[in-house]
Amino acid sequence: MKKPVASSRFKINMLLILMTVFCFSLSAFRYYISDTKVFLFLNWNLFLAWIPLLLSSFILAFNIKSKISLIFIIIVWILFFPNSPYILTDLFHLRARNSVPIWYDLIVILSYVWTGLICGFISLNDIEKSLSEYGKRNSINAVIIFFLFMSSFGVYLGRFLRWNSWDVLNNPFGLFSDIVVRFIYPLEYTKTWGVTVLMGIMLNFMYFTFKWVETNNDRELKLEK
Repeated sequence: MKKPVASSRFKINMLLILMTVFCFSLSAFRYYISDTKVFLFLNWNLFLAWIPLLLSSFILAFNIKSKISLIFIIIVWILFFPNSPYILTDLFHLRARNSVPIWYDLIVILSYVWTGLICGFISLNDIEKSLSEYGKRNSINAVIIFFLFMSSFGVYLGRFLRWNSWDVLNNPFGLFSDIVVRFIYPLEYTKTWGVTVLMGIMLNFMYFTFKWVETNNDRELKLEK
C-alpha cells in the first residue's frame, strides 16, 4: 500500500480497535454491575466479524496478485463475512431486565452492531478494490451485490437454523442439505427468502451509502491538495 493509503488505513484500524475496546468495556461493566453473562457472547460475535477484515487487510498489505491465492482467501472470506451483518440480529436479545436499564443494553448492542458492520464494510471495500483489477466496474458491482445477498442468506442460516462458519468443516453435509432444499422448494421456505431478499436490499443500501461517503471524502481531500 502507498504511504497516504497506509496512513489512512492505520487510522481506520486504530479507530476500530478503540471501538472494539469500548464495546468490550460496556459488556464487562454490565457483567460487573449485574453479575450476569447475558451479553458476553457479543464479544465472540465481534471477534468473528473482525476475521473478514483481517483477511482482506492481508490481501492489501502483502499486495497479493496470484489469482489462486486471491481466490482461496476470498472463499475463506465469504465464509466469515456474514458474521458482520449477523450482529444486527443480536437486537433480538433486547428486552427489559431488572438488573440493567434497557437503554444501557440498547447502547451495548448497537455499539457491537456498528463496529461489526464497519469491519464488514471495510473488508468488502477491500475485496472490491482487489477484484477491480480483474473486471469492469459494472461486473465488480454485480459481484459485490451478490456477496451482500449471499451474506444475508448466511445470516438467515446462522440466526434461524443455528449454522455457523465452522460447520463448513464440522458438518458440511447437514449444512449443504439445508441449503439445497431451500433452492429446490423455494415456495416452502418463504421466511428464508423473505429474510434474504429484504436484508440483502438493506445491506446493499447501507454498503453503497458507506462507499459513496468514502469516495466523496477522497475526492474532497484531493481537491484540497
